[in-house]
Amino acid sequence: MVADSPCPEIAPDDFARRFSMRAGGLQWFLGAGASAAAGIPTAADMVWEFKQQLYVSQRRVSPRSVNDLANPAVRAQLQSHFDGSDLYRALGAADEYAVFFEAAYPSEADRSTFLDAKVKGAKPSYGHVALATLMHAGKVRLVWTANFDAMVADACARVYGGTGNLTSAALDAPDVAINAIGSERWPIEIKLHGDFRSRRLKNTNDELRAQDSRLRKSLVDTCRRFGLVVAGYSGRDASIMDSLSEALDQENAFPSGLFWLHRGDQPPLQRVRDLLVKAHAQGVECGVVPIESFDEVLRDLVRLVPDLDSAALDAFASERRVWTPAAKPTGRRGWPVLRFNALELTHLPTLCRKVVCDIGGTGDVRAAIGDRPVLAARSQAGVLAFGRDVDVRSALSDFNITDFSLHAVEAKRLRYDSTERGLLKQALSVALSKTHSLVLQRRRNSDLLRPVDVDLSRWDDLRQLTGPLAGTVKGHPEIRWHEGVGTRLDWANDRLWLLVEPRTIFEGVTQLNKSVASDFGRERTVRRYNRQLNDLIAFWARVLAADGVELRALDVADGVDATFRLSPNTAYSHRLTP
Repeated sequence: MVADSPCPEIAPDDFARRFSMRAGGLQWFLGAGASAAAGIPTAADMVWEFKQQLYVSQRRVSPRSVNDLANPAVRAQLQSHFDGSDLYRALGAADEYAVFFEAAYPSEADRSTFLDAKVKGAKPSYGHVALATLMHAGKVRLVWTANFDAMVADACARVYGGTGNLTSAALDAPDVAINAIGSERWPIEIKLHGDFRSRRLKNTNDELRAQDSRLRKSLVDTCRRFGLVVAGYSGRDASIMDSLSEALDQENAFPSGLFWLHRGDQPPLQRVRDLLVKAHAQGVECGVVPIESFDEVLRDLVRLVPDLDSAALDAFASERRVWTPAAKPTGRRGWPVLRFNALELTHLPTLCRKVVCDIGGTGDVRAAIGDRPVLAARSQAGVLAFGRDVDVRSALSDFNITDFSLHAVEAKRLRYDSTERGLLKQALSVALSKTHSLVLQRRRNSDLLRPVDVDLSRWDDLRQLTGPLAGTVKGHPEIRWHEGVGTRLDWANDRLWLLVEPRTIFEGVTQLNKSVASDFGRERTVRRYNRQLNDLIAFWARVLAADGVELRALDVADGVDATFRLSPNTAYSHRLTP
């Protein structure tokens, strides 16, 4: 069920079956989300870009510090700059896009240039071509949109072999749209203005407002003839939502249903829920359809439409370049020559917290942190840290904090043994220890990890490879040994790698018995030849990478966490040929 609403959800597969039976009776309304797969940012994406531009210019900070707009910490940093200001709208406000767009670029000409740049070079996605294929088959006759791109027209040109078959009308030609609908000159695409494009609707001249009103009246009228599928549209435009609500006041509104395709975990906007509640109360078949993406839902729809000419769609799909990892090597001869003990970090933090204060060196930082769940390192720029903001502030509050901001973890700083790389090493070791129930022993160059409980069944494969996983050295009960792995970070081939080294880990070693431990460790591993080492590296690679799951060091939401992903495949060499 949709939050606080009697309107039910409709499962994607259920919607696909309904669509296959009544496709010709459904018109479509496309929002910016439908063009996201074509590389055109959504309105929500652009809002964060506007905030970024305003923040960087007003605070006079480096763009790199807030470069990762997908990072929750960056968004929180940006939003805190605008919260409480009367000049801007609250997060999620209906006119947030318009207010921040005008604030970032006051000139309408600049806003038009900005939008033109966003659509330049964009090409239709699979979903657009699939929709055009349905239009060609007469399964979709009418498409409305508030988008400023030409993705539907470009997709139709590909499917039809030209644009002559598509009637496309915009705000400057409402008569074209109205006449085409009246004479059933399908397929038709009609572009509405919405509340804001590069200019607010209320700020357009009287003629344009009148023309937009005529187009929206046509939308209301067609809702008595067709049902409606809404895709990629948030419902922020009051003018459009008013029209859809007005359509419900007519008899026989949305005869083939009203289906709102919705992506994401959050419920639709209240205005959308209100519309669906109203429709449901009036007996209209309606609901929210949770989807993964516009492309995926169109893929599901064309699969169930019988006798569909999908030649253009199949050709489009075959042209798409798909990058996949190289095949895992097999066999005993030829490639590979060597297997390395390196796992690629496919995802790593791009930001950490930076605190400028009067604290001393690394030892002072560690003492200040104490047992707080904070990971930190001292650099010339300040204290770099991961953790909850309240914990970081608490640890350093006695040292005259003058700046509490974000610090970009740049790739060039990971090429050598920098403070940033040391902090990532520390965070990754903590994440591995936490995720896999491993005891962590920190070392300057290589951290050591070993099972907390060797009797668990998850370590049976390791036991088969090495024999017992823990014990004491004969004649020296004070020395306890464990089967484990050493880890460190290194840079190669323009990326960061985790190096794993299966080894024996000791406790209770002193200067007096150090040689005894060394001899024991050497005897225990001396017969680990290539095959045995290969199997051990494969085991630890599989365990540590855990099928590429996200590894979180601290699992915090109100600060900056360190998250990683590891490839389960180690690096390999290939045979050099002259």
